[in-house]
Amino acid sequence: MTAAVVLFTADLRLHDHPPLRAALDAADEVVPLFVRDSGVHAAGFDAPNRSAFLFDCLASLDAGLRKRGGRLVVRSGPVVREVVAVARQCGASEVHLSAGVSRYAHHREERLREELEHHGVELRVHDAVVTAVAPGAVAPSGGGHHFAVFTPYFRRWSDLRLREPLGPPRKVRVPEAVESEPLPARSEVEGVSSDVPRGGEEAGRRLFGRWRRDGLDAYEERHDDLAGDATSRLSPYLHFGALSSGELVHLARERGGPGAEAFVRQLAWRDFHHQVLAARPESAEKDYRTRHDSWRRSKEAEEDVAAWKEGRTGYPIVDAAMRQLRAEGWMHNRARLLVASFLAKTLYVDWRVGARHFLDLLVDGDLVNNQMNWQWVAGTGTDTRPHRVLNPLVQARRFDPEGAYVRRYVPELREVAGRKVHEPWRLPAERRAELDYPEPIVDLDEGLRRFKQARGRE
Repeated sequence: MTAAVVLFTADLRLHDHPPLRAALDAADEVVPLFVRDSGVHAAGFDAPNRSAFLFDCLASLDAGLRKRGGRLVVRSGPVVREVVAVARQCGASEVHLSAGVSRYAHHREERLREELEHHGVELRVHDAVVTAVAPGAVAPSGGGHHFAVFTPYFRRWSDLRLREPLGPPRKVRVPEAVESEPLPARSEVEGVSSDVPRGGEEAGRRLFGRWRRDGLDAYEERHDDLAGDATSRLSPYLHFGALSSGELVHLARERGGPGAEAFVRQLAWRDFHHQVLAARPESAEKDYRTRHDSWRRSKEAEEDVAAWKEGRTGYPIVDAAMRQLRAEGWMHNRARLLVASFLAKTLYVDWRVGARHFLDLLVDGDLVNNQMNWQWVAGTGTDTRPHRVLNPLVQARRFDPEGAYVRRYVPELREVAGRKVHEPWRLPAERRAELDYPEPIVDLDEGLRRFKQARGRE
């Protein structure tokens, strides 16, 4: 009786899972393994919102495996130690793993390969599982390891033929002798935001099915509509791999139309950032393109950051977005851009401060998309217009013209009519006193001058 192990990481699904398919083809019995990695805990990446969603994903994965005669094996501790222990216990000849792009993922792969080889076990790493197109699958024709600008990358990405999505397995036979810890549950996690959605492959597939039917066609027109909330909200499921981005590309293209094209473009952005970080893993912490050292680090700056985190900046569109983040562990993409610009450019605070706060709360927060998007907005990353500044008032008037998004998340302003909700400081003094809402912490023109002066000195 032959055996293999599949180490699940950011690919918590049964549909379109090449490592699982390869393991089932190679062995009579397969151990689907998830390790609650102590290294992830030590790095501070198991924030409450993500832990709650992750535990939902594990429960969904286990339920899907049990329907097919299998089960999920859960272990806790250093990932290399636990994988080797399970492989030795079941007599596995192979361990299958989806490729990652972070420094931690690369280091994990290296240590796994070295230790497994010591025990006569082969590590097989599979590309294009976490992404639709593997990092490095397309490269600049003029040389270089990766694309630094999205548009030429997208042209090459679009021409590439994607592999056909795989169906879920019919049968999974797990060695009886391999024991598992009890599945962790969302109820065990403290500090979870009130409106974090239910995780898991089943929930993700239902959500995508509804949105593909009812929302995809209008996506190009409505994806920036803050009040309309017309985006897919699929990012947490993609982050944990409960959904396959490659399969979503296929299904969107089958639907066709401008909305589908715009949605596929967003999936390509995700792949773009993966290939950037794969080539430059230090960019998770260091400026990718242009280094800036003049960020504000004063006591006043700390107070501004605290107001930004609490959604008390005095700019309603910014505050609504920050309160949405705290309540839902998620934020509309347009809102992410404008609050990041406000922190990094209007307040001129180091982008890493904002990126860390996002990672503390976002269900979909990861080193790839979170860090690279923050760098893009801050002007240290791949944006070809690094000095652009998003004016929150202009953004509010364009993407929340009647103030419905603001009123949804800033209850102090629900009684302010129409577009006046975006500039409460213009209301009469006695009306402002009734609102219990702060005055702006910065003058926008002053913030813009400070930004230009700082960048001009560097």
